[in-house]
Amino acid sequence: MTKNYEINEKDIDSMLKFLKLNDPEHATPEMAIAILEHMQAAFHTMSHEDPETLDKIYQDLRAKNKSN
Repeated sequence: MTKNYEINEKDIDSMLKFLKLNDPEHATPEMAIAILEHMQAAFHTMSHEDPETLDKIYQDLRAKNKSN
């Protein structure tokens, strides 16, 4: 994770698509931004308080990408 990351329109659009499929009642740009901000903060906290879980997530993603 990089400290220079900023939420962008592509990320917001992707989250809006997810919300439209899974929670259309709350599919707003404001909710998409709130979720992205929460995810960013949660992963930042995890990197300090639970790096083992963050590493597990990373390893799982690497393994999934190798199998595709």
